[in-house]
Amino acid sequence: MDSPSSSISTDDDRAGLDRPPPPERQAIASIWRLGSARRLGPRIRTLVNVRWLAVGGQLAAILVTAYGLGFPMPTLACLGLVALSAALNLAILLAGGIQRQATDREATAQLAFDILQLSALLYLTGGTVNPFSLLLIAPVVLAAATLPLRQLVGLGLLAVVCVVLLSISALPLPSPHTEPFDPPLVNRVGNVLSRILGIVFCAGYAWQAASEAARMELALDTTNAVLAREQRLSALGALAAAAAHELGTPLATITIVARELARELPEGLAREDAELLVSQSARCREILQRLTADPRAVDEVHGAMGLSQLLEEAIAPHARDTHVQVEAVISGPPEEGSLEIRRMPEVIHALTSFVENAVDFAAAEVLVTARFDDRHISLEIRDDGPGFAPEVLAKLGEPYVTSRPAAEGSRSGHTGLGLGFFIAKTLMERTGAVVTFRNGRSRGAVVTARWPRDRLAVAA
Repeated sequence: MDSPSSSISTDDDRAGLDRPPPPERQAIASIWRLGSARRLGPRIRTLVNVRWLAVGGQLAAILVTAYGLGFPMPTLACLGLVALSAALNLAILLAGGIQRQATDREATAQLAFDILQLSALLYLTGGTVNPFSLLLIAPVVLAAATLPLRQLVGLGLLAVVCVVLLSISALPLPSPHTEPFDPPLVNRVGNVLSRILGIVFCAGYAWQAASEAARMELALDTTNAVLAREQRLSALGALAAAAAHELGTPLATITIVARELARELPEGLAREDAELLVSQSARCREILQRLTADPRAVDEVHGAMGLSQLLEEAIAPHARDTHVQVEAVISGPPEEGSLEIRRMPEVIHALTSFVENAVDFAAAEVLVTARFDDRHISLEIRDDGPGFAPEVLAKLGEPYVTSRPAAEGSRSGHTGLGLGFFIAKTLMERTGAVVTFRNGRSRGAVVTARWPRDRLAVAA
């Protein structure tokens, strides 16, 4: 490996290819403009509806306990607290704008009110001994699913403080016995711990699930943006080629007329202008010829591409890399020769992204191999770098998973979060590929994409 370079060959003759102009290197960072993952807060209507549900449940429990079962309890005070929640909902409805999204401050204030109102009800009906004290978990879980971490921690601490205070001081639990229900200390401590642990763990689960959902949604949006950009570039190429074809005839007419004028006009300014028209029309013709010569520009005629051209487009950006040799190899049945495949922007972008990552971590060499037979087409990207870290290998292809810890072995030193791998994998899978990641036997990372032949190859 005397002079690192990029090359492509077949198993038979390792012959070079006619290389088209290399495409611009499309880094994921240039497309990532959607901002960080941010979950949406609840709508005002959602908070109001949840509170109406709580009002209905609280009212039913009070009426059944006080009038259905006849248990002695401070009924009027409890009904007053329920009426307070109903009054808040009515005030919000009268203020209007319930369809809008609540600000973090508004949602936090309303959920804090719900915690305090429920805690007051529990104070009147037994405190943490009351089995309905489990409902203190609900507002905190809603906050975990919709609010930032600071507001979640504040509401969680408020709920925990209320649980602790209710375990210390509360009115007796309504019961048919004249003697108040007084469970042993062990039961009281267990009730408090179960409520606190319930708040912590349920909020933690909801926070994790909401965070993953927000990250996945953002990554999918970015994937769609990448695909849309690739498709727009292809459409622009087709438009340029169509324009070049349509402009050819009028441009030829302009050239002929300008030449006739230049030949017939006497020496002078008018003749110089005619000659200028001839030279500029010739220049336009050269530009149009370059446009039509680019096989990537015309979708109707060049909707297909050779498998070798696909590999060439993927490794072309690294042709001048002085540190890593990038080589491409095609392997298939000798009797078939070259294989024509559909031109898919998804495949081109994803393969380029995988090759770029391999070059970034390779020690000296990256090998891109294409194999095909009568049933399957597969692409393999292999580098001789440190390989994937074992602790994240099983998670590769998910968004926000570091592909190499602390960018160990990375030539660029980036500490990416796996978004590029997620986008590339998702784009490949949309075309019917099965994408796998593994480490080589000796060292290095290996990425493989495998399609059923009829999903990628052009029908003969």
